[in-house]
Amino acid sequence: NERTFLAWVRTALAMFAGGVALHALEVPSTDWVRTLLVVALIGLGGLICVFALLRWARVERAMRLRQPLPSFGLGVVMTLALALVALLLVIVLI
Repeated sequence: NERTFLAWVRTALAMFAGGVALHALEVPSTDWVRTLLVVALIGLGGLICVFALLRWARVERAMRLRQPLPSFGLGVVMTLALALVALLLVIVLI
C-alpha cells in the first residue's frame, strides 16, 4: 500500500515538473494555451496527491478490517486528462 501511494506521489511530482517546464521553457508560444496546460498539469498533480492519500487510507482500513479493497478510478481520469494535454500540445506545436 505504501509503495503504491509513493508511486502516485511520484506521478504527481512529474505533473508538477511538466507544468513548471512548460512555463519555464515558454512552450507553446501561445500564452493562453501555455497557461491552460500549466494549470491543468499542476492541478492534476494536486488532485493525484489528494486522491492518493484518500486511497491509501481506504486501503489501509480495508486491510486492517480484512475487507475487500476499494476500487480506484483516478488512473482512468489521469489517463484521459494526460491524453487531452498531449493532444492539445500536438495541435499547437504542429
